[in-house]
Amino acid sequence: MLPQILLPGLPGQFSNYERTLSAVGANVRYVGDPPHTCDGLLLPGGGDLHPRRYGAPIIDCRNIDETRDALELELAEDFLTKGRPILGICRGMQVLNVALGGTLHQQVEGHSALERGDRLHRVCTAADSALGQLYGQWFTVNSAHHQAVDRLGQGLRAVQWAEGVVEAVEHETAPIWAVQWHPERLFEGGRGLDTVAGSRLLAFFVEQCGG
Repeated sequence: MLPQILLPGLPGQFSNYERTLSAVGANVRYVGDPPHTCDGLLLPGGGDLHPRRYGAPIIDCRNIDETRDALELELAEDFLTKGRPILGICRGMQVLNVALGGTLHQQVEGHSALERGDRLHRVCTAADSALGQLYGQWFTVNSAHHQAVDRLGQGLRAVQWAEGVVEAVEHETAPIWAVQWHPERLFEGGRGLDTVAGSRLLAFFVEQCGG
C-alpha cells in the first residue's frame, strides 16, 4: 500500500504538491480524511501566520488566514504527538517552528520571489543532516519568502543557511524536516540546470512515511 500523505487542503487546492507527491509514490489525502489514517503530513507554502500565534504584533504580514492557521497548527500538534513524519515547505516550516514554541522574523530582505518567478540562491547545509546527505553541503535552491525562522522551536536545529537566514530545520529526535524553499517547484521538467532536484527530498519524506 502506498504511503498516505495528508495535505491540509481540498483536492486541487495545492496541485503542485499533489502532482509531485503522487510522482514519488504517495497517495494524497485531504482535509476531511481522518488524520489517524495518514502516515505523514506535508505542510505546504502560502500566506503568513498571524503573529499573535507567536506573541507578536503585526509588523509586516501578508495574506493572513486564521482558519488555515488553526487547522495546520492543530494537525502539526497531532502528528507531533503521534510521532508521525512531517515535512514543512516554506510557510510549512514556519508553522512547524511556531507549533514548537518558536518565533518568526516578519520581514527578511533578498529572499522574496522575483517578478518572473522564484529567486535562486546558494545555501550552506550541515553535513550530518538529512539534507546534507541528500544534496551535499553547497547547492542552489529557489526562494520565494519574506519571513523566516527567528527563535527556534523546541527540539529543532537549524541545518541550512543563506546569508544568515535559516533555510532548513530538522528535529533532534522526531521525524520532522522543513525547508524554506520549494522542492515541489524543483521537479523534473521544472528546474534549472543549476538547481537541485526537489524530487529527492520529497521521495525521502515519502520513504520515511512508508517505514
